[in-house]
Amino acid sequence: MERPVLKAEIREGVGKEKAKKLRAKGLIPAIFYGPKSQTISLVIDSKELAKALQTEAGENVLIDLDIRKGAQSDRKVVMLKDIQIDPLQRKTLHTDFYEVTMDEMVIVEVPVHLMGKPEGTKMGGILEQVRRVIQIQCFPADIPKSIDIDVSPLKIGDSIHVQDIKVEKAKIISDTNFTIATVVPPVVEEKVVEAVAPEAVEGAEVKEKEEEEKE
Repeated sequence: MERPVLKAEIREGVGKEKAKKLRAKGLIPAIFYGPKSQTISLVIDSKELAKALQTEAGENVLIDLDIRKGAQSDRKVVMLKDIQIDPLQRKTLHTDFYEVTMDEMVIVEVPVHLMGKPEGTKMGGILEQVRRVIQIQCFPADIPKSIDIDVSPLKIGDSIHVQDIKVEKAKIISDTNFTIATVVPPVVEEKVVEAVAPEAVEGAEVKEKEEEEKE
C-alpha cells in the first residue's frame, strides 16, 4: 500500500509562546528523531496530519515525512511515536515522529480484535477481553493493522492466551502466559435473607402462646 506523504517545515525557535502562536494558525509543533538521525524540530499542518492518519494501516501507519527547509527537501519514512492531545478541545498539541528503516525490525503494539460470538455467551456466559494490544517485532512493511482472534469456540470457563496465537511474519514480544480473552460464568444475584434476632423470635412465640390461652 502506498504510504501517505506529510509535509513538514523545519521549525525555527522553540518555547511555549512560539508553540502557542503556531497552534493558533492551525499548525502543530513536532519532533523528528531516530537511532541514526539527528533530532529536528518541525512544524506540520494539523489538517494534513489528520489526512495522513486516515488510512487502512491502523495505529502503526508508515508515513513519508517530507522535511523541507527553503528549496531543500529530505524525505524520511517515519511512524507516529507519540501524540499529545488537549483533553478539553481535542486538538493535537504536539507529535513525535520516529524514523524507521524498511530492512530493520521494529517493536510495535498492535490492537487485538475479537471476532465471532462465543458458544459460552449463548448459555449466559460473559466475554471479557483482558488484553487489548500485543507487542510484536517485525519489519515495518509487515506490521498488521490488527491481530484478529476468533473467539466463537469458547465455552464458559475457556480462555485464549497469548501463547495460543500466531502472527504472520512477526515475533510476539508480549508475555505468552497472559490471557487475551475469557468467557466467565453469568453473575448470579444472591438473595438476601434478613436475619431475625433470637429475642424477636422468642417474643413472638410467647405472644402466640398467650393468644392460645385466651381462647
